[in-house]
Amino acid sequence: MEQSKRLKQIRKQVFLLGFFKIPMLWFVRPKVVSIDKNECVVKIRLRRRTKNHVRSMYFGAMAVGADLSAGLHTFYFAEQDQNRMHFVFKSMDCQFLKRAESDVLFISREGDKIQAAVQKARESGERQNQEVQVEGVDMQQEVVATFKMVVSVKFK
Repeated sequence: MEQSKRLKQIRKQVFLLGFFKIPMLWFVRPKVVSIDKNECVVKIRLRRRTKNHVRSMYFGAMAVGADLSAGLHTFYFAEQDQNRMHFVFKSMDCQFLKRAESDVLFISREGDKIQAAVQKARESGERQNQEVQVEGVDMQQEVVATFKMVVSVKFK
């Protein structure tokens, strides 16, 4: 019960973040499917707003999914402290393996790495960088893209 309540709260925060701060989130309308200490899953539907001219998912929409999946996982660990934390992505390396011709799930399974970076940043007071991987999986359970992203975390 507690997990579903938490998921609803995170979905609401993503909605508000998109509406007030990051218009691209509002435009793409990603859905947080699940989040826990090990994994974060975000879904982006293939529709008019996210399609390119060849009717597959536009790479910009896929970047939003990868960013949100890894970013929410970082936020998940930082929020448990009630401390003010800032994080940004320093780099992103993308490999598009095949055309995404259906909805795509963006899966971050790097919870342990992210949690360690957040903990280290909290203890040291200095910025910490951590590479995380995100996979984009279509509805046929095929990996359509992989993302290597460096998240940079610092507490105020």
